[in-house]
Parts: sequence; structure tokens; C-alpha cells
Amino acid sequence: MPSRKEIQWSQLKVGALVLAGSAVLIFLIFLMTGSSGGLFAHKLILRSYFENAAGLKNGAPVTLEGVTIGNVIRIRVVPERNPTPVEVTMRVGRDYLQDLHTTSTTAITQAGVLGDSYVDITSGRATGPPPAENAELTATQSPSIQTVISTSEISIEQLSALIRKLETLTDSLNSGRGTIGALINDPVFYAKVSHITDDLEKITSAISQGRGTMGKLVNDDTLYTHASSVVDHLDNIATALDQGKGTAGKLLRDDTLYNNLNTTVASANQLMDEVNHGKGSLGKLAKDPAFAQKLDDTISRLDSILKNVDEGKGTLGQMVQNRSLYDHADQTLDQAQHLVKDMREDPKKYLVIRLKLF
Repeated sequence: MPSRKEIQWSQLKVGALVLAGSAVLIFLIFLMTGSSGGLFAHKLILRSYFENAAGLKNGAPVTLEGVTIGNVIRIRVVPERNPTPVEVTMRVGRDYLQDLHTTSTTAITQAGVLGDSYVDITSGRATGPPPAENAELTATQSPSIQTVISTSEISIEQLSALIRKLETLTDSLNSGRGTIGALINDPVFYAKVSHITDDLEKITSAISQGRGTMGKLVNDDTLYTHASSVVDHLDNIATALDQGKGTAGKLLRDDTLYNNLNTTVASANQLMDEVNHGKGSLGKLAKDPAFAQKLDDTISRLDSILKNVDEGKGTLGQMVQNRSLYDHADQTLDQAQHLVKDMREDPKKYLVIRLKLF
């Protein structure tokens, strides 16, 4: 039977073990709550409203630029806040208050593809004073894993539809339907393509061997020699022009042409200036209203005369319009020609001198 001293020693060891376990438990509690400043640290309550909780749970971490500063303490639905009815209440340590602003934004994100959801606060470009107790931070909607999966399902369905269409198109091509199918499966078309390929091969071979015009152009050095000679001549011409030789060279290098041209332009400008000021005959023709009136009267009279001639009035009009006058004049000229001809043939007939003596 154990003695009293042994029993007391056993009780002392149990008590010491309980105290050590309690200390370890308290230490673990401090570690677990250290993300929000410790168990007895001052806390700040903040709120945000989202369209969907996206798998967020009570106790989920709240991070600031990736650093954990608190936890989610409540998630509830507030219908009157539609279309963002999900209210997320967060508790963060006041030690991080200096890094928060009234314009900071919140977003529900996930730790990896299959990780738990948490709230991340962004303050990189935020301004303004720190938020007050129970303040609301603006929420930004991030695509959740459900949204990504739904979008992927739609994309997969569209891809499946595209694959089915491609299979249908492939079947049509293999069966020879349509223009492309006929081209692929028609042996006549294949024979034509093969024949064209053979012809192209023959043409290429002939050119490579220097036969025909194209072959000579490709393989004959004469064309290269002629081209080189032409280039040499052109180079000589350019050199001569640059040196001022020949007519074209003088036109390029001799200042006389430029001076003459400049003088001509100056004279033309002076002439036009005198004309504009009414000097000289051309100036009077351009600027004198009396001369313009006389010229207009003269043109009017000429028009009247030509009109009378066209109507057959006067001598000129009769000569132009009267056919009988033309015929008489033509007949008279004809008779005059005959008379001259007779006089040349027998001048004695018309040139007889008779002398009479009294």
C-alpha cells in the first residue's frame, strides 16, 4: 500500500501536468488568434456586400494584400441589398488600421483551384482616412470557381458542336459531295493535276537546260553582258551630265540657262504688271473700256454683215447664195479662158492694124 508521501507526490505531478497542458493550450490560443492581433487585441468590425458567397464560411481568413489580418465572423443574406444581398462581416486587428482606407476594396478569392475561399482586401491605390467601426468597404466581384466551370462548360459545348460540324464536313468530303469533295475524290481532276505537274516539270527542266527563250534568259550570259553594257553606258551618261558635258549637261550645270530663264520670268512679270496698269497697246486692250466698246461694236457689225450675207442680201450675199450669179461668173471665166486660148493660137485674128490715108 503506497504511503501518504507517495500519494501527495503523484497528485503534485498530476497537477503540474495539468498546469503545463493549460499553459500550452493558452499558448496555442494566442497563436491561433495572432493573425488578428492576439486574443485581447482591439478589433475593428467591417462589412462588405457580394452577389454570391462563393463558398465562404464563418472563420475564413481576411487578408490585406495577401497578409492575414482577421477573420470572417458572420455571413448572412440581406434581401433589401439586392443585387448584392450577401453581407460578410469581418473582424480585423486595429494594428492594421493605418493600412486600410475608406476606398479599400474587398473580393472573395480562393486559395488555388480547390482551396477554401477567403476575403482579400486591396489598398494599393486606395486613398482617404482609415475606415470607422462597422464601416462598409466596396466589394469587387471576382469570378468564382462555379462561374469558371460554367463558362468552361459552355466553351466545351461549343467546341463539341464545332467538332460535330467538322466530322460532318469530313464525311461530306470523303463521300465526294460538294465542290471540294468532288475535287478530292475525282480521279479525272487528279489526272489533270498530275498532267499539269508533269508539264511544269518539263518546262522547268527545259529552262534549266537553257532551251527556249526563258531558258536562254536564265542561262545565257549574253543578256547579262548586254545589261552590264547598258549600265556602263548609263553610268557614262550620268558622269557626263554631272561634268556638264553636252547639251543636257550644260542645262544641268551651266548657270546661263538659269539666268536667262530668270530674266525671261522677270520680263514677263514686268510685262504683265504694265498690262495690269493699262500701259502700252496690250494694256489698253485689257483695261480701256472705250476700246472694249469699239471692239464689241465691230464684232456686232461683222455679225450683222455675216448675217446679211447668209440671208443673200447685198452683192456678197448674192455671190454666196445666188446660184445663177455663180453660174454666170463661171461661164464668163470659161469664155475668158477660151478667148485667151484663141488669142494665143491665132493672135493675128484679133490684132489687125488698119491704116487709112486721106
